[in-house]
Amino acid sequence: MVEELNFWHSMDWRTEGIQVVSPPKWRQFDGFVSVYWEAESQLGARGYYLADDPRIMVFFDDVSSRVRISNENGDFSKNHRPMTRAIYIPAGVPMWTTSRMFHRFSHLNLHIHRDRLLRFLSPSVGTSAALMALRRPVEIQDIGPIETLALLLVDELAMPTRHGVYAESLAGSITAGLLDIPLAEERPVTGRLTQGQLNKLAAGLDARSNCRLSLAEMADIVGLSESWFASVFKQTTGKSPLQWQLAKRVENAKKFLMESDLSVAEVAAQLGFTDQAHLTKVFRHVTGNTPAAWRRMQRTE
Repeated sequence: MVEELNFWHSMDWRTEGIQVVSPPKWRQFDGFVSVYWEAESQLGARGYYLADDPRIMVFFDDVSSRVRISNENGDFSKNHRPMTRAIYIPAGVPMWTTSRMFHRFSHLNLHIHRDRLLRFLSPSVGTSAALMALRRPVEIQDIGPIETLALLLVDELAMPTRHGVYAESLAGSITAGLLDIPLAEERPVTGRLTQGQLNKLAAGLDARSNCRLSLAEMADIVGLSESWFASVFKQTTGKSPLQWQLAKRVENAKKFLMESDLSVAEVAAQLGFTDQAHLTKVFRHVTGNTPAAWRRMQRTE
């Protein structure tokens, strides 16, 4: 608790072509630091930022057409996307930025102690869901009420008028409004996954070019710890995550075999199987027939 009360963020950052146009306004609170910046950016300006703690940025201008960001590296010819109005960056995630034109901008930064976030979220959503939310980056363009809350917090930074608990509640509401926290009905309360969570897993599997997800990736999709996910998944589906994925891939293989003229080898490649023999082995285990035999039977019926 003492560490949180005395918290000051640690951040490695470097900028070129970005200039502050007025002194930053900031305050230190219980477990977080809030800073309001006003600056101007030149064409081609660049920045690099890496923080030891989770942080939130809320822009008071639409910079999506002016600023590009990347979490891969500073090579914006390959990996980049527009900067959105509000973003949450988990601890230890680097960010590179570059400006596409000259512009002025202002934004609110919230640097938050990890344990402070857990203390705020866990009583309402549970520790597992809170930990998952802390690890998931968020980027949104339509910030709605978040902007109103951020402006109220900026007012308290510029000229404090109320007890610090008011500013802390504003920061908490901004955090809760931005983080990707599953709705209560999406969280298993009876040791089983909901249909909504199963749908998310199916969509995540379909979106993968190799049609494979690790246990950690599956748990992350539904906002659970790996150990808890593995337990409730088996109770819900009667299968292990690997068995379930193989069954889903076989269903996809059936669609290809029925609806296309792709060879069995081509279907195997499309679905991320090692080769035709691998698909044939799995397909026979699930259906009792080889892919070629199953296709012939379906087309002669």
